[in-house]
Amino acid sequence: MEMDLERALRKAIKTGKVYTGSKRTLKALKNKEAKIVIMAENCPEEIAKAIEEYDVPVIKYKGSNMDLGAACGKPFSVLTLAVIDPGESEILNAV
Repeated sequence: MEMDLERALRKAIKTGKVYTGSKRTLKALKNKEAKIVIMAENCPEEIAKAIEEYDVPVIKYKGSNMDLGAACGKPFSVLTLAVIDPGESEILNAV
């Protein structure tokens, strides 16, 4: 059974701790806080390469940054997000 990524994302945002945006994601990676990173399909190559340098699982979201923002329930685009604490979400099982 495949996990519903959008549902897991919303649950992680609601019950856990998630940082949105590439700057906050890279900072969380640098500080070894991020457990998993979700990246929009249209993420610029330089940001994607910077994120992939860290030994943290990355999920490529099948949609644009606008789609990822909507999936997170945000009224703005989200290029990347880092899950710090999944809360009650099963998002860490996505890898």
